[in-house]
Amino acid sequence: MLRRTVYAAVVAATLLCAALATDISGAWEFTVETAQSSGSPSFEFKQDGEKLTGTYSGMFGKAPISGTVKGDQVEFTFEVSNVDGKVRYKGTLDGATRMKGEVEYGDVGKGTFTGKKK
Repeated sequence: MLRRTVYAAVVAATLLCAALATDISGAWEFTVETAQSSGSPSFEFKQDGEKLTGTYSGMFGKAPISGTVKGDQVEFTFEVSNVDGKVRYKGTLDGATRMKGEVEYGDVGKGTFTGKKK
């Protein structure tokens, strides 16, 4: 019984360390779906611990992004002139190469996204 408990604790700690070590830095391609349209923006992410910076490139032009990566949760924002307010992405990582979640375009609308690392 004790051996099984210790084994479970070691496995849990290993999985936790792997999740905390996820680095999403690099080029990503996204697919975004809203009620009005769809799009395929790209992002260049740079992760430093929990801090996330980078660049958005898509139908709104280019913009710097800022956000966080906490475990498997990703959140980042950027501002563009065509949207009243910030564009906000909130998602969940599936390893270090995929993510999915929701996007809000200020007061304009909402949608969903999937992302894949290039």
